[in-house]
Amino acid sequence: MANNDDQFKKVISHAKEYGYVFQSSEIYDGLSAVYDYAQNGAELKKNIRDYWWKAMVQMHDNIVGIDASIFMHPTTWKASGHVDAFNDPLIDNKDSKKRYRADVLIEEYCAKIEAKIDKEVAKAEKRFGDAFNKEEFISTNPRVVGYFEKIQAILTRMGKSLEAEDLADVKALIEELEIADPLTGSRNWTDVKQFNLMFGTKLGASAEHAMDLYLRPETAQGIFVNFLNVQKTGRMKIPFGIAQTGKAFRNEIVARQFIFRMREFEQMEMQFFIKPGTQKDWFEYWKETRMKWHTSLGMGTDNYRFHYHEKLAHYADAATDIEFKFPFGFKELEGIHSRTDFDLKQHEEFSGKKLQYFDHEDNASYTPYVLETSIGLDRMFLAVFSNSLVEEELDNNTTRTVLKLPAVLAPVKAAILPLVKKDGLPEIARQIFDDLKWDFNMDYDEKDAVGRRYRRQDANGTPFCITVDHDTLEDQTVTIRHRDTMEQSRVKISDLRDIIKKEVDVKEWLMKM
Repeated sequence: MANNDDQFKKVISHAKEYGYVFQSSEIYDGLSAVYDYAQNGAELKKNIRDYWWKAMVQMHDNIVGIDASIFMHPTTWKASGHVDAFNDPLIDNKDSKKRYRADVLIEEYCAKIEAKIDKEVAKAEKRFGDAFNKEEFISTNPRVVGYFEKIQAILTRMGKSLEAEDLADVKALIEELEIADPLTGSRNWTDVKQFNLMFGTKLGASAEHAMDLYLRPETAQGIFVNFLNVQKTGRMKIPFGIAQTGKAFRNEIVARQFIFRMREFEQMEMQFFIKPGTQKDWFEYWKETRMKWHTSLGMGTDNYRFHYHEKLAHYADAATDIEFKFPFGFKELEGIHSRTDFDLKQHEEFSGKKLQYFDHEDNASYTPYVLETSIGLDRMFLAVFSNSLVEEELDNNTTRTVLKLPAVLAPVKAAILPLVKKDGLPEIARQIFDDLKWDFNMDYDEKDAVGRRYRRQDANGTPFCITVDHDTLEDQTVTIRHRDTMEQSRVKISDLRDIIKKEVDVKEWLMKM
């Protein structure tokens, strides 16, 4: 785990050094669990959002997008159950005075066991070489099987205790596992208590007449309350989906994992409205479709896995998470949930408005079931960034730090480098830059030796470096260097647009699905 911790520290440091993520209000010593996306981070985040939006909305003729308001009528959150039951189980350490989510402490304990499994697999892989069968080893090795059984037993017990709201057993489990405060090593814990995560505010000119409002803790309700509006104005037929990206807010207590857990975060959600009785088939469809979207980015299939819920929400009949292997272990990246007809029926009851669909084929009205896919944009950002940051050993006994972002997501697609700042080279380089910037986000870099500039662009994740030299004056060709391979070739200036487009175009990447 120490190596993983070191890697995570490098990720955080690199994100700040190269203008991806800053601590919010840093000049005032920062604000806990709140971060700002810097110039490159904002571009990467936008590109991830666009990649999701195109795959979800543009590629499906039965899915449309909306942008619902952050502020909603407070009864919305009464209907959704958030006001009464949107809680996290929290536990305090009496010695350190620090507060933690009890379920996260237990999950982190299980992550340490998973790290032991990874070590056993790595040792076996080294021992057996090409003959190594990972699946067979995991299923037959007694020590690994024992680790898996222990994890399963712990998570099953935790799930049952949380579902039954047996918080005393959650504390007992923490004590039995001898889980200590990560900061001090103390095992002196308080009882586990529930803590509501809603952010409240007021709307009104005076305190006496102000209405209680909430900052939305999720984006889904904005879709549900607009179900009829979208269905009627878009003349949508079941099955159809409504997608949305936007900010959500939660009064998170524990936020020790950089941008993985924040008080202000962004979601990318799609609610798919279906005929009752078809939910199992659609659950399988969206589970596989969403996994294909993730793997299309080329970040390694071994870094993803499905995690089926031990504890289902009372309204759900199926739920799974797509988990990603972050530097701190496998954690949830996206959730796929079969929500039945709970949401629309709740809003029917609380609003007094009929939220049903008339099916002309069946000549009958019914409340649609809902299949949900929900991914945290900030978590996706961290997954992409942490997976891409690598240290490479080069043939000349040196190393380079390279951010191997999927080219389709890279903030800067290409950098234009004049070899020297004279002899008319900067002028030609500027012309190339000005021409390509209409199609791609570009960088112009003329400071330092060209080798240093290459390394700087590698660390920033730029897929291409284009060098203008004295031969360019004669034959209108430039040197193009590929980030991942460091291969260089001579190409015509007129061919640059097509070369870059082939590597960064969304179509080229989504076709991999």
